Amino acid sequence: MDIKTACIHAGYEAANGEPRALPINLSTTFHYESTDEVAHLFDRPVDGHIYSRISNPTGSAVEEKIAALEGGVGAMLTTSGQMANLVAIMNLAAAGDHVVSSAAIYGGTVNLLAVTLKRFGIECTFVSPRATVEEIAAAIRPNTKLVFGESVANPALAVLDFESYATAAHAAGLPLVVDNTFPTPVLCRPFEWGVDVVTHSTTKYMDGHAMTVGGVVVDSGNFDWASSDKFPDFNEPDESYHGVVYSRDFGRAAFIVKARYQLMRDLGVYPPATNAFILNETLETLPLRMRQHVESAQRVAEWLEARPEVASVNYPGLASSPDHELAEKYLPKGSSGVISFVVAGGRDKAAALCDHFGMIAIEVHVADSRSCCLHPASATHRQLTDEQLVACGIEPGMIRLSCGLEDAGDIIADLDQAFAAIA
Repeated sequence: MDIKTACIHAGYEAANGEPRALPINLSTTFHYESTDEVAHLFDRPVDGHIYSRISNPTGSAVEEKIAALEGGVGAMLTTSGQMANLVAIMNLAAAGDHVVSSAAIYGGTVNLLAVTLKRFGIECTFVSPRATVEEIAAAIRPNTKLVFGESVANPALAVLDFESYATAAHAAGLPLVVDNTFPTPVLCRPFEWGVDVVTHSTTKYMDGHAMTVGGVVVDSGNFDWASSDKFPDFNEPDESYHGVVYSRDFGRAAFIVKARYQLMRDLGVYPPATNAFILNETLETLPLRMRQHVESAQRVAEWLEARPEVASVNYPGLASSPDHELAEKYLPKGSSGVISFVVAGGRDKAAALCDHFGMIAIEVHVADSRSCCLHPASATHRQLTDEQLVACGIEPGMIRLSCGLEDAGDIIADLDQAFAAIA
């Protein structure tokens, strides 16, 4: 199916006499008629549901839909995008291991990798999103377990060079994990460029209406766990789960099954059925919404670029963007509705501009149907010094603007009056 069709139909098909819309399965438990049936599920957990802390029929339908959209073999919903990243990393790395990551990623993920995971004994080395194969390879150590990046960085909007990262990772026998939140599978197809695992904050465009927080991990099924000596957890019996050998027993779906039946089982970070139901509904309009977000953002970015009060505009769709060539290669349909721009006058002027917006709301959020903005240096990246901000591709005077589904002319009018107010 075309992705526009898959957004509507993938994941759930009503049988004769069943509801046309995906039902909300509000049940923590599931009834079975024999002990043997339950025993079989503990041997082959992919064949059914044991407990809604691990999986739920409503959630499973949405997982199948998202896996279809990304072109993967399986997916697992989580309670947040941050948890999706944590699960993806912890499924591969443990105490004493190492991660290589692009430096241009969301500030919360920087903290996760550099601070929180370090407390668990996992270290991280950061490299440029435009690093060469050789530079990425130089950062890889014998104990490195994965390479990580964001397809379009939040909020720096740097476009990851998938091919360079995938080449370096695979040459070292490592999987490439990429957060594809901003473009969504509508605009970007990471698995087609060598990415092995994709994560999303479904809170952003996949939901698109600021209603539910969530995340998802998607397995491409392309990494050969069985022939790797770097990941014994995939190739040796898991004594915590009846001696199952994930690569042997689940083949291409080994990564996502292991994530569910080790990490989801123990952490219990599965979203409620109501959240999965809402996400399914919003996914149906994702292609339509992404097209509008991109069209508005392109128009607004071009308008901002012509303003004397603006020191610079970063939007991969602009010819002036240093990532324009990468965007045309990896994001031919657009790079999302998010723009970052630097206000002349620095930190104080940027904060003042945000304070004078009318329709555009100041929110610790992005990728909503309603336009919103944030001054990262005062909010999401407040824990970073000015030097660290610049290293992440963020100037102190940068504003992240998320263009909603309003008419682009109304977004521009609000920007115009705010600039006039601080002149």
